[in-house]
Amino acid sequence: MLKRKFAAMTITKQKNDKKINTNNQKASKIRRQRGYHWEDTIVKRFNSTKNWKAFRLGSPSVALPDVLAVNTGESIIFAIEAKSGTGTSLPVPADQIERCLDWIKTFDIYKKRKVLLAFKFLSKKRLGIGEYENRELREFFKIWDETRDITDCVCTYEGKFFTKINGSRKEISLEECIMPFKTKQRSDL
Repeated sequence: MLKRKFAAMTITKQKNDKKINTNNQKASKIRRQRGYHWEDTIVKRFNSTKNWKAFRLGSPSVALPDVLAVNTGESIIFAIEAKSGTGTSLPVPADQIERCLDWIKTFDIYKKRKVLLAFKFLSKKRLGIGEYENRELREFFKIWDETRDITDCVCTYEGKFFTKINGSRKEISLEECIMPFKTKQRSDL
């Protein structure tokens, strides 16, 4: 009789572990979909603009920017790292900025080469698990300053930008890129 109780407890635990794993997988899938849709939106916006061509470069496991946009007539190339979410801040790891910089340095035939950090704060703000409140959708297109040391960074819903060094945040000013297409950028912030 003791063996039966032990077996039942083990089975119950396995079911609970499976439920937790399924929830994590679902949340991870949703985050990936948001990122893909934001990258796809950026590509479509560039491609609908005269003289611009953009490409989504692939999965995050490959050392590529999220999007590459070029205007050969004006000799411009942008390596774009795109972030999207429902929180109040969106982080950018230093290695993602570094790989974008490596790419624009490779294409030295272009006169204007910039790394853009594209942020989309969705119109719902996450409060807790499955809880959201409505807010204004906001987009920011920041130009990375190549004279700065590369560090982990974060952009806030208000459009402020911070570096993260040894756990402390320091506000920095990055220029907002005026895009060649219509955006949800805020000019009054």
